[in-house]
Amino acid sequence: MRIDALILAAGSGTRFGGALPKQFLPLAGVAILQRSVAAFAANPRIRRVVVVGDAAAIQQHCPAVAERRVVAGGATRQASARAGLEALAEDAPDAVLIHDAARPLVPARVIESVCDALAEGAEAVIPALPVTDTLKAAHDGVVERTVPRAGLHRVQTPQGFRFHAILHAHRTAGALDCTDDASVAEAAGLTVRLVAGAEENLKVTAREDLARAEALLTGRLLPRVGTGFDVHRFAPGRPLMLCGVAVPHPLGLAGHSDADVGIHALCDAIYGALGEGDIGTAFPPSDARWKDADSAMFLRHAAGRVAARGGRILHADVTLICETPKIAPHAAAMRARLAELMGTDLASVSVKATTTEGLGFTGRSEGVAAQAVATLLLP
Repeated sequence: MRIDALILAAGSGTRFGGALPKQFLPLAGVAILQRSVAAFAANPRIRRVVVVGDAAAIQQHCPAVAERRVVAGGATRQASARAGLEALAEDAPDAVLIHDAARPLVPARVIESVCDALAEGAEAVIPALPVTDTLKAAHDGVVERTVPRAGLHRVQTPQGFRFHAILHAHRTAGALDCTDDASVAEAAGLTVRLVAGAEENLKVTAREDLARAEALLTGRLLPRVGTGFDVHRFAPGRPLMLCGVAVPHPLGLAGHSDADVGIHALCDAIYGALGEGDIGTAFPPSDARWKDADSAMFLRHAAGRVAARGGRILHADVTLICETPKIAPHAAAMRARLAELMGTDLASVSVKATTTEGLGFTGRSEGVAAQAVATLLLP
């Protein structure tokens, strides 16, 4: 089943306040929007992720997300959702998940539950939690009545829909001003099914919500450390990519992808800390799709898996082992590129180099080796 995800990030965040829209604020060192996108990008059931928002603002404040397709939003949430759906219609999926960027801690199990319900034939699916508090209707600070809570639910995102059904619903919604896409679906006569939501899937609306999200994300995190090692021999006719930077050199490195030995070692360290195998597990060299691939996508995927698991990359340390080329002139650019790809602070990344004093294959200038250590915080 082809399932796409729309991440709605066009809001101005007026209720939150501040000069910077809330979707660009850091949450445990990673932008809220980036965490939301990463949760879907790391899910193998999601074919593609499209972001609805201001492309210029996303490029400025969240460049890692700007590399994805960005569609201009509308004046309302409903208008933004329709704009995203119209963009997907060019290569229509079977189903679509529509998610608020302001819910950065969406657990993988919620995404899976929505996808499962769609695969079972549901027209529309929403995650929700039953209301457990007593509800009061009030006016001017005075209670008018108690509202029965039986059957009431708090609704979350992502909300999932058969694509053509929700696109038609939005196109025919007219003057409706709905606060979620399930309301648009209901107005169109679609049957909306409930699946279990999650308490941690909170929406960052006010300052205290950001503090709660920080506490949820960091208060339960434990350190995990992974190591990685990789080696590639020199080969003619290829660019030399090291830690995401093109290094001037007469020889490149041989490999199925671009053979970026530094990124490969770092990916293995991250996957190792996650307990999710290695880079070959996620991107098998037998798969022609990764032929000459930019290793940047591998590192983004690894970092996305950390965010999808509700964690963060605390520190990454890469050591390049070679006689040639000289790494020092490029180390600053390498650090900056790795930090950008992982969505971390520059201070959280180290790149350094050493030689083997003329010993071994690196000492004979036959190739480059790299080792890496990644320290994560995970629930």
